Amino acid sequence: MNEPVRVSKLLAERGMCSRREADHYIERGWVRVDGQVIGLGAKALPNQTITLENAARKRQTERVTILLNKPVGVVSGQAEQGYKPAVTLITAQSRHAGDRSARVFQASHLRGLAPAGRLDIDSQGLLVLTQDGRIARQLIDADSQIEKEYLVRVQGKLSPNGLAMLNHGLSLDGQALKPAKVSWQNDDQLRFLLREGKKRQIRRMCEMVGLKAVGLKRVRMGRIVLGDLPPGKWRYLGEHESFF
Repeated sequence: MNEPVRVSKLLAERGMCSRREADHYIERGWVRVDGQVIGLGAKALPNQTITLENAARKRQTERVTILLNKPVGVVSGQAEQGYKPAVTLITAQSRHAGDRSARVFQASHLRGLAPAGRLDIDSQGLLVLTQDGRIARQLIDADSQIEKEYLVRVQGKLSPNGLAMLNHGLSLDGQALKPAKVSWQNDDQLRFLLREGKKRQIRRMCEMVGLKAVGLKRVRMGRIVLGDLPPGKWRYLGEHESFF
């Protein structure tokens, strides 16, 4: 039997916006259920039709997503222990000259900009910062199917059956890891394809099979690749680009 669910939750589950954005839109009368404007806290059945007003859709198109090549020594989120956060690298001067977006950089693009999936301070590569709750959900939701690709330089001696264990068979924090795709890129570098991102996961996986990760670079998230974006430079996610 179907039970009524908060409309904000249904909107998030359908990928139409984040729950926080949903509440914001509902407060402004921008959400309809079966054609009727609803109020904050309203519920609906999962099979009911939920639509956003033009004002909400316009607000979504104004929100930006930025692709940054995060250097080593920069933290993804909040500043810590004197290290600067990645968002401080987003300036008009550090925008990649090859960015094809027609957007004009402005201070409002920094408002509410947050990392969608992190890279630890010792790692580099593709970091996504977004104002769009839909994109954040795509990338960091526990059920996300978006594949992330990493190149990992390692030292040490791989334990017997270690490569097979990296692909499937390891556990972290008492939980079995999802199957991964791990292969040798060259003599001292592994290629990891993951669909999850536990804290320092790749480094910890390497340690469990006798290796030490001495360099880690994320080069792809879904269909979006780092490409020739230099360290410390950024560009906008294009209007017709998507992660899946």
